[in-house]
Amino acid sequence: MTAAYRRARRLAVALVGSTVLALGVLLVFLPGPAFVVIPVGLAILAVEFAWARRWLARIRDGSKRLVGGTPNEPGGNELDEASDR
Repeated sequence: MTAAYRRARRLAVALVGSTVLALGVLLVFLPGPAFVVIPVGLAILAVEFAWARRWLARIRDGSKRLVGGTPNEPGGNELDEASDR
């Protein structure tokens, strides 16, 4: 890959990812699926940017804690495990 190609790809990812992320932020205030669009924008940006990968990991971990994980994962919901016995 040439330096020009890498730079163009990074710019394209930044433009598309930032647009999707900005749309997600707007959807927080407008009716729409903001909590779906924001992680999609971060996932696009995470292809090229480490800060977006960190934010996406934080969102992923937070959403797992919010729903309680699955019983087979560490930190899963103990109530579900107790009901299986």
